Amino acid sequence: MIALAIIPQPGSNYVSISNEFYKRLEQIKKEVPEDISINIALDQTKFIKRSILEVQETLVIAITLVIIIIFLFFREWLMAIRPLIDIPVSLIGAFFIMYLLGYTINVLSLLAIVLATGLVVDDGIVVTENIFKKLEQGMSKYKAALEGSKEIYFAVIATSITLAVVFIPIIFLQGFVGSLFREFGIVVAGAVLISAFVSLTLTPVLNVKLAKKDVHKHSRFYNMTEPFFTGMENWYDKTLKAFMKARWLAWVIVAACGFIIYSVSSNIQSELAPMEDKSQFRLSLSAPEGTSFLAMDQFVDKVSTMIMDSVPENQIVLSVTAPGFLGSGNSNTGFVRVVLVDPKERNRSQKEIVEAVNRNVSKFNEGRAFAIQEQTIQVNRRGGQDVQFVIQNNNFDKLAEILPHFLEEAGKSEILQQVDSDLKFNKPELRVLVDRLKAAQLGVTIGDISEALQIAYSNRRVGYFTKDGKQYQVMAQVDRINRDDPGDLKKIFVRNNQGQMISLDNLTTIEESTTPPTIYHFNRYKSATISAGLAPGKTVGDGIAEMQRIADGILDQSFTTSLSGASRDFAESNSNISFAFFLALGLIFLILAAQFESFIDPVIIMVTVPLALAGAFLSMWLFGLTLNIFSQIGMIMLIGLVTKNGILIVEFANQSRKKGMSKNEAVVYAAGQRLRPILMTSLAMALGALPIALSLGAAATSRIPLGIVIVGGIIFSLILTLYVLPAIYSYLSANKKSPEFEELIRSEEVEMEHAT
Repeated sequence: MIALAIIPQPGSNYVSISNEFYKRLEQIKKEVPEDISINIALDQTKFIKRSILEVQETLVIAITLVIIIIFLFFREWLMAIRPLIDIPVSLIGAFFIMYLLGYTINVLSLLAIVLATGLVVDDGIVVTENIFKKLEQGMSKYKAALEGSKEIYFAVIATSITLAVVFIPIIFLQGFVGSLFREFGIVVAGAVLISAFVSLTLTPVLNVKLAKKDVHKHSRFYNMTEPFFTGMENWYDKTLKAFMKARWLAWVIVAACGFIIYSVSSNIQSELAPMEDKSQFRLSLSAPEGTSFLAMDQFVDKVSTMIMDSVPENQIVLSVTAPGFLGSGNSNTGFVRVVLVDPKERNRSQKEIVEAVNRNVSKFNEGRAFAIQEQTIQVNRRGGQDVQFVIQNNNFDKLAEILPHFLEEAGKSEILQQVDSDLKFNKPELRVLVDRLKAAQLGVTIGDISEALQIAYSNRRVGYFTKDGKQYQVMAQVDRINRDDPGDLKKIFVRNNQGQMISLDNLTTIEESTTPPTIYHFNRYKSATISAGLAPGKTVGDGIAEMQRIADGILDQSFTTSLSGASRDFAESNSNISFAFFLALGLIFLILAAQFESFIDPVIIMVTVPLALAGAFLSMWLFGLTLNIFSQIGMIMLIGLVTKNGILIVEFANQSRKKGMSKNEAVVYAAGQRLRPILMTSLAMALGALPIALSLGAAATSRIPLGIVIVGGIIFSLILTLYVLPAIYSYLSANKKSPEFEELIRSEEVEMEHAT
């Protein structure tokens, strides 16, 4: 076998390279001899292509669901079409932004497009719904379009800027998290800002051009369903007024949501990203130091045969002994790459197969073997076990002393399995000690002894000879039967300065010992990396916490610890996302404070955030999901999404109070007037993310937490916001000056100027 690997340069297009490769492969197959077969052992681009296709399917489903929800609320096709114009215009604009910035169409940029589908119609829905109300009040279509847009433009601008600002921290994140989600954030933010511009320019024009002559004449379906919507508004108005009589309950609900966030988040498991079923995994094999290539090759063959027999779902089993290209090249190492058939063609998942393989390989006593699933997101190409914990100390003796105790404790853990360390003290070594005085007396130098040992054991090339027109190497080494035992040293003789043959056994003594084959350094400290797999049902976060617990109990103050591999990626993503989350909260507060010219109104609006987060954590808990990079990005998005409902209510309540309404009357009236647009926009956002949450269109499992967090957070907060936010507004909102009062103040100021 000859294995060839094609590795694209950084920044190149993997899919294009793959397509071109297969074209050239077909040409090569026509030219190779018949006795040579060419097979593809591994193609990482298959998963990329499948993921892109799945996201495209999800996009179609999301657009369809959004169209249905808009129609069900407007119940007029002409009316429902108007906000839908935002989708192609905004998405084409988003693609144009990608083109200007040199972005590619990939899984995350397409995922941004899917989520943007539910977001970009929000502004169009709010504007169209407000214009429609003006038309029903008897205004002409031109005046309705003007007045309706004018009344709602502040809320549209505020909500769009708020949602776009959420992604600023994500855009500027450092490390691999920033690299991953930078395009995602820019695409969503760009699409939302474009939709705001479209809804305030194109949407009013379309409402004028597409408005029916008789706006009071409705379809039969509209007349049949309107009593339901009227009844829903009346019921909401009645229940909201009843809730306002016991409005102190709003504080109880907010506190309960805070308790839910604390209790669920502290018990939920965490990881970098959910494991994808990529239909492939690999086994890492190692044997004791000193194992010959032949013995290791037999061990690798036994493992490969076991896999072919016990894993009927296998498509390709590729094994390599002493790998030099993807490994150290040591004769006691090897790996096995297993490619499975498509998930649709097997009953077991990749995870179940890997767990079964790990149970089987533990029975081999020739060496260690463990199966590893490739991480969904990995920075290190070579990967490794799930948990990699580094202990460091420049005192190598202390490191060597503590390492066995650490491994023993880790081996007892119910969370960790297949515990191993890169620093080993198992390399067999023979130390040949020369009696220099005796050697000098017998006329033998140290150089003579060294030369004799090299000729006997080193397999050194000492020359060439030619025979039958071919050149051959002359290798100096005794037969294996004479060099397998330390006692064979007695058979080696060296010639002294008088030409006599002296046995090395008379001049040397032998000491057997073991030493580490390699001394490792991490951040310039001598180190040992303890790696381990995870027990079924455990995550990287559990593994790191367990390693830290063991370290706290064993290591003294002279040791330092760190993380490597997938564990380091997990820790880095957690710190970056936490920073982005709190920065997004701060930015939204400042933006809202600037827009509302108040520090109180942003606090009222941001009451929706804990409500949404409580819904997100409850949804993750109910569906057995983990806290990972996708669910955390979803929570950051939720901040911008749920504040839109608060902005709609608070802004309209402020307008009503300036017209002379009391605080309670204004907020109840505003909530009732904004009920339909709030329901429409929230359901449009939720349904836009629903295909991701339900994995419709065979969407990847890693993206499910993002969809679940958005859908669960929006629906949960929607129900509570409609009652909690008006109650909080009635407590916290400051006095609003009416236009008449402001005009009176201005006139008095003018009079004072004239008098001066």
